Amino acid sequence: MAEKNQNLFILLACSLGLALGAPPLPGQSFAELEARLREHPALEALRLESEAYRADAVAAAAWPDPVVSLGINNFPLFDPSFRTYLPTNKALGVSQQIPNRSVRAARSAQARRSAARNEALEAMQFARLRSELIIALLGRRRIAEERSLLHRQDALHSELEQIVEGEIAAGRPVLFRLAEIDLRRAEIALALANLKAEEAEIEARFAELVGGAGEAPLPPMEPMAWPGGAEAFHAVRVAAAEVAVAEAGVAKALAGWKPGWGVSVTWQQRDSGGTDVRFPGDDWVSAAMTFSVPIWGGRSQAPALRAARAQREGAVSRRMAAARGAVARHSALDAARRAAEAAMDVLNAKILAIREQVAAQRTKYESGIGGYSPIIDGELAELILLARIAREQARRDSAVTQLNSLLVAP
Repeated sequence: MAEKNQNLFILLACSLGLALGAPPLPGQSFAELEARLREHPALEALRLESEAYRADAVAAAAWPDPVVSLGINNFPLFDPSFRTYLPTNKALGVSQQIPNRSVRAARSAQARRSAARNEALEAMQFARLRSELIIALLGRRRIAEERSLLHRQDALHSELEQIVEGEIAAGRPVLFRLAEIDLRRAEIALALANLKAEEAEIEARFAELVGGAGEAPLPPMEPMAWPGGAEAFHAVRVAAAEVAVAEAGVAKALAGWKPGWGVSVTWQQRDSGGTDVRFPGDDWVSAAMTFSVPIWGGRSQAPALRAARAQREGAVSRRMAAARGAVARHSALDAARRAAEAAMDVLNAKILAIREQVAAQRTKYESGIGGYSPIIDGELAELILLARIAREQARRDSAVTQLNSLLVAP
């Protein structure tokens, strides 16, 4: 028995030494973690895409660059000369295409709405990442509480082992209790190993989210009020932005039936100087205006319009699906929160009952009736229930965090 206690003391001392020797991460506020979270590459990618869409909106409304042409017209091949043939000239031309104004406006609107969609998507993504960050902090708190409770249970089992050995020495038939104690201590060791693995996963999640996090306080764990409309959900807001993008696509397809315009001006310079010119005269200027005619609209514009309308209907259906999914997810998470709170109430009531029983057993023991092992058994039962309460509290707070991540912050 003394050897077991000595080994346990050495193990605890080594664990404490490792904990004290590890370099602690610096503490920080939750606001600092949020600021680092906003620099996440996934969010930065969405911001850059939004910036690109806004630039595209400006470019879509502009005219294309004019085209300048230089050349010669009607130049004699076998008798090269600019003076012996009437139509021979040097040409300088400028042409400008003027795309359909409605098409340009629709393309610009589509790009702007795509930027707004990305901004809504960024807000939803940040809310989700923030929820994961809080859940990681909750996991760290739960692991610390469970580890402390397991160590307290192990210490009580050591004390109980000594008591049982004393009872065995006194002739009581309680040898089986030693096997129970060894089994329970093995379960505690396994639970501590599992907590260590969970802790490693959580620290890896911190590294992925914010590059690592020290001790940080948790934000308030209160559920955000839902006004009752589906528009309050991030997912529905993103889906509505997708509908707006699709509507701009329909406007662009409708505008495709309207004509596009173009103008061109060409200066034709004749070489009329000198004494050998057979056809003296002035320079010429040619001008033209062009416009498109939707002759092939049945095979071009009409299918494009049908496709744009189908995309809009699909976006509308996705918005309806997003609304249903968000409401169902909110209801499920709220039910999980309420279930965890109810479980905590039941466990707290059991703990109060156990404490009353332990107090009664202690009174009997102090009066010389009964042994001390039932008192330790009661304390162990309370520690087990406290560990379950820690898990239920983490489940409740996790549900609250996920609930809040579904809703657009006011």
